[in-house]
Amino acid sequence: MTDAEWTVVRPLLPVPGWMRGRGGQPEAYCHRQILDAIGYLVDNGIKWRAMPADFPPWDRVYAFFRRWRDHALIREFHDRLRGQVREKAGRDAEPSAGVIDSQSVKADAVVGADSRGFDGGKLVNGRKRHVVVDTLGLLLGVMVTSADVGDRAVAQVLLARVAGAHHRLELVWADGGYTGSLVEHCLATFALVLAIVKRSDGQKGFVVLPKRWIVERCFAHLMQSRRLVRDVERRTSSAEAMVYWSMTLLMIRRLARPRPSRA
Repeated sequence: MTDAEWTVVRPLLPVPGWMRGRGGQPEAYCHRQILDAIGYLVDNGIKWRAMPADFPPWDRVYAFFRRWRDHALIREFHDRLRGQVREKAGRDAEPSAGVIDSQSVKADAVVGADSRGFDGGKLVNGRKRHVVVDTLGLLLGVMVTSADVGDRAVAQVLLARVAGAHHRLELVWADGGYTGSLVEHCLATFALVLAIVKRSDGQKGFVVLPKRWIVERCFAHLMQSRRLVRDVERRTSSAEAMVYWSMTLLMIRRLARPRPSRA
């Protein structure tokens, strides 16, 4: 992490309990070192035990990751960064529209049979990432399931979470896999318009569809992180946390990037 990136990150970090008079003792390693170590793991796809000696011991880094995962601190940190990125782009911190889609990825041998399945459409044996992004391609919510779970079933749960966390959200674009009763359910339950963007019957080959390309850009970024090319996490909560970490690293780089001159 560069000095410019750390300047952006430091004010947004959750404050440790011992600094707020809630007991405990100071951590042995600087948060900057820990974040660099987790970023290295996500970008390069290494095992926890293969953490280079330049970083803190792997078990301390993993303990930090596990604490942020279990207490939803990574999501909190990610959401703070997303608000900053949106404001830097001239948008409101809270989105009013989003896009939903899913991505199936192969699962490693460590993934148990209880959280893996076969996606007959993509011919993938593994897990499926269901995501909702805003119109800038920034993550609003993610759920990881076995690959054989239907998109509509997961969308009911995921959209409920996202709509509850983002009260300005009014419109979500989706593909043809989300048609049916889900459209009426979203409108009646969450006051959320689910707009289906379909390909025309005469289209052949790859075609860029309005709004749906935004979520595909998010998936493309995730696949640049070697840790996310395959699902190697034993728990789905860890797989979701890794998605948040990957998007967090992207937003840190965006915020540290100097604004283009208008001259």
